Amino acid sequence: MDKSVFEHLHETRSNLEMEIAFLTDAQFNSKPDMNCWSISQVCHHLVLVEQSTIKAIAWGLKGEDNSSKERKKIELFILDRTRKIKAPQIVEPGIEPFEVQEIIDLLNESRKKLMIFLNGIEDQSILKEKSVKHPALGDLPLDQWIEQIYLHEQRHIEQVKEIKNLLDVRQ
Repeated sequence: MDKSVFEHLHETRSNLEMEIAFLTDAQFNSKPDMNCWSISQVCHHLVLVEQSTIKAIAWGLKGEDNSSKERKKIELFILDRTRKIKAPQIVEPGIEPFEVQEIIDLLNESRKKLMIFLNGIEDQSILKEKSVKHPALGDLPLDQWIEQIYLHEQRHIEQVKEIKNLLDVRQ
């Protein structure tokens, strides 16, 4: 796999952690209004997406379909925050409050599992040859499933910044 993908994963996660590290637990769990997620819910959603992505890629690797699927310009879709995307139920965050450190630990644990999983794929080229249907993006080559992790995280970092602004959080 392209080294830059790993760099993007690392950089984006570092940016997320910088955005949340100095929040109080009250700020972390506050909602600007009842129709919005809290920052803790946004982060919990990111953990759930990363875990689900591992499962989707593993499932795709076991599949027989080796036909190359068309690559999509997923960054245009994912990073466009004017498009609201309803999270599938499997990756909807819980309503329970989290401590900031608890979420950071969950984020670190899910990323560690992702990296172990990806590094365990002997022939990385197969990731371009197999695809799995993504709930928002349709048929997607497995390597683009990996790219969507950091793009999706970038999207939600902007949401975190927005929520902090609405809550008038100063850092």
